[in-house]
Amino acid sequence: MYSQGHAEGAGGCRASPNAASGFGTQEPSGQEEQRLQRQRRWRLLEASVKLRSGVEGKWSVCLCCRELYLYPWLQRDNMSGKGSVVLAYSGGLDTSCILVWLKEQGYDVIAYLANIGQKEDFEEARKKALKLGAKKVFIEDVSREFVEEFIWPAIQSSALYEDRYLLGTSLARPCIARKQVEIAQREGAKYVSHGATGKGNDQIRFELTCYSLAPQIKVIAPWRMPEFYNRFQGRNDLMEYAKQHGIPIPVTPKNPWSMDENLMHISYEAGILENPKNQAPPGLYTKTQDPAKAPDSPDVLEIEFKQGVPVKVTNVKDGTTHRTSLELFMYLNEVAGRHGVGRIDIVENRFIGMKSRGIYETPAGTILYHAHLDIEAFTMDREVRKIKQGLGLKFAELVYTGFWHSPECEFVRHCIAKSQERVEGKVQVSVFKGQVYILGRESPLSLYNEELVSMNVQGDYEPLDATGFININSLRLKEYHRLQSKVTTK
Repeated sequence: MYSQGHAEGAGGCRASPNAASGFGTQEPSGQEEQRLQRQRRWRLLEASVKLRSGVEGKWSVCLCCRELYLYPWLQRDNMSGKGSVVLAYSGGLDTSCILVWLKEQGYDVIAYLANIGQKEDFEEARKKALKLGAKKVFIEDVSREFVEEFIWPAIQSSALYEDRYLLGTSLARPCIARKQVEIAQREGAKYVSHGATGKGNDQIRFELTCYSLAPQIKVIAPWRMPEFYNRFQGRNDLMEYAKQHGIPIPVTPKNPWSMDENLMHISYEAGILENPKNQAPPGLYTKTQDPAKAPDSPDVLEIEFKQGVPVKVTNVKDGTTHRTSLELFMYLNEVAGRHGVGRIDIVENRFIGMKSRGIYETPAGTILYHAHLDIEAFTMDREVRKIKQGLGLKFAELVYTGFWHSPECEFVRHCIAKSQERVEGKVQVSVFKGQVYILGRESPLSLYNEELVSMNVQGDYEPLDATGFININSLRLKEYHRLQSKVTTK
């Protein structure tokens, strides 16, 4: 039999591997050969018990009662050989070091790479992860679902965080984490891990998604663990660790800033950009042309919407047409990038409480934001639009702070989708030298009445009615100023 946590006997016996010799026979000590024999017998005994019982830990034998037991303070904890972890892996230095470090802690590592539209050699990353000891590698193409299930709701809501940020990174995180949880559940892994820093928003976005979809999941966040961040206090420490463990080190010079890319946008931050006074250095932008060097003639696009979602894009100049979600979004990225559309340089408020400087390129998203805003104003009732604007602000806040899978965000998305049922029509835009210009619009569901609004046709509108309308609306203002006059004369 065996038990955990065996206590000292009445005679004060505390068994230990060095004191054990077989099943309770005390051997004389002091001779090296006898000590080695005891150790050999002990290892055979320990291996036999583990094989038959399936219980891991430091086994020993009590000399007074001949009972096998397991020291509870020497048992392996959750950080040592306790199952599999699905690591959100990029192939870069940080997550490669994390992969090896997790293996050092006793985990079986499953590497997961999300293809979300970034420029990446995924097969090379797969080979690298396997070489570093990953048990399995999953490369998941989530580009289409990213567009249809995350970007389109953001376009419908006209989402802007703090009036400027189109949420490119924020939208990608729940999409990536959702697939990570699916893999963990499919593979029977109890843990997920990521390489997000302890100061940023991404750690929150990843983990809130994981806990929403799998409440029992356990998250390993190395950059919040003292044993990790005290060991790796900068890129030089990571490089040294990589050399020691055979992790391939990038041979190209690293830019003095960090980048994160997906189909919707690319972000630049940290390094020399942490000084908000520093201008973006030459060569930083990768998705968009310098507007000053953009073509001298515009591209004119016709974008068709149904229920607030783009369903067709046509280049009026050459007739190029795209209808599927992924194709039209990629085409808009191409056109906008060629004309330098979608650049912003901002200081924003992170959810965690600090301000940060970010430079973003969001080419296709910028075109669609302006085009959708125009067709929405053309087809939506004024009072509905006021409410929807408030919902859009809340949606942007929830997405930015990582609450995509919260009940309130689900409610807001449902309300916004309802508001978009009549948002249908075509918008023509000119894309030129870093700007998007609205040229015109048409819709079968327009609330615009040309005859009613015309200065040349009276139609069903009676100008005399405006007098009463003005009188009623001025009543509140008159009363307010009457009260103000009394206050100032006292």
